[in-house]
Amino acid sequence: MIDYIKGEIAELTPASVTIETSGIGYFINISLNTYSALEHKKSEKLFIYESIREDAHQLFGFINKQERDLFILLISVSGIGASTARMILSSMTITELELVISSGNADMLKTVKGIGLKTAQRVIVDLKDKIKVTGDAISNVSINSEAANEAIAALVMLGFAQVPSQKAVAKILKDKPDSTIEQIIKTALKIL
Repeated sequence: MIDYIKGEIAELTPASVTIETSGIGYFINISLNTYSALEHKKSEKLFIYESIREDAHQLFGFINKQERDLFILLISVSGIGASTARMILSSMTITELELVISSGNADMLKTVKGIGLKTAQRVIVDLKDKIKVTGDAISNVSINSEAANEAIAALVMLGFAQVPSQKAVAKILKDKPDSTIEQIIKTALKIL
């Protein structure tokens, strides 16, 4: 099994990267988070998940072990394949996804293309006990999770996209954890 591939970036797209090492080019599927980390770099080390099936042999690459571990947890859930797991990791950062799962926010998870309510709930039920959320992330958002959820819902109703709204609310609550819903929304409107 391949643990990682280190080499020069021969080609990079938002969905894949070709890494050349020892004269061999490896075509590796990546998430948007990994793509962002690879932009403007000439060489990199990617942690690999190898998917070997009857009809395909695919490599999935991740910028760090934490992202790969989360990918492996996601594909362990019934109904989540490698492509769907990559889509989830492309839609949210690792910290955001850990917070969504640990807080049981199925509504946020179902905003990902290809994820319905039942699948979102299954992901949360299967992974809630397996996800280790970093203390920094959970302490800042869990304090006012009800206020955060209401503020995010209000921002979405105002026409802002879900993920940027969540990022703004998380940042506001990190800076001022005791903010009211109104304060969160007003500050988020200035940021967005």
